Amino acid sequence: MNIMLLMMGGTGTRFGKDRPKQYTLIDERPLFSYITQRADQTPSIHRLVVVSHGDWLDYVRQWCEKTVLRLPWEVVAGGDTRSGSVLNGLRALEGVAAADDVVLIHDATHPYLDPEGVALVAEAVRECGGATLASKNYDTVYRTDAQGFLEKVEPRDLIVAGASPEAFRFGAIYDIYRNATPEELASMTSAGAIALAHGIPMKVIPTPVLNLKITYEHDMDLFLRLIHGYFFP
Repeated sequence: MNIMLLMMGGTGTRFGKDRPKQYTLIDERPLFSYITQRADQTPSIHRLVVVSHGDWLDYVRQWCEKTVLRLPWEVVAGGDTRSGSVLNGLRALEGVAAADDVVLIHDATHPYLDPEGVALVAEAVRECGGATLASKNYDTVYRTDAQGFLEKVEPRDLIVAGASPEAFRFGAIYDIYRNATPEELASMTSAGAIALAHGIPMKVIPTPVLNLKITYEHDMDLFLRLIHGYFFP
């Protein structure tokens, strides 16, 4: 079984609006509902767990009822940190997921879902233990110094930008998170980074999808121009 954790428990403080970006209304629908609907239409996803900010739980459940028809799903509250939210999502799978089931951790700030990429990531997890979608770099890649001056050229063929989802075997990633100290959870910013630190190899699956992450208002402006013609036609 392949289970998607849709992470959207943050407050979006850098976004600068009156509501977190994942709940921004686009054509009278919240942004995250486009992702839940696409997940429901993706054959390689078999279950959905939405990790929401606690203040928005009822709202998220209402929209999941409208957009998720095929998949078993549930909505759980996030934690105080990103990693605490991942842990809450994994806890919801106790007694449901087998150790070898694949957990796909997708961030709602990446407002897309690549169905072909999801299937390839899940397959790679079963072969390697961990995998992530990523986008390749086609321009020259530089390293800068602390003062912002170019320092060296990096081999662009070996540099990728992380995309969503990252994926792991449930048993392995859950063991890492539930055995972590509160201090470790507070310092974790990426499931992929913590997996590497614990010896889980991560296979890169290139995605052709524009790897947009909504952090600032101008990111949303770009997304609005592309949502129906590109991301969710």
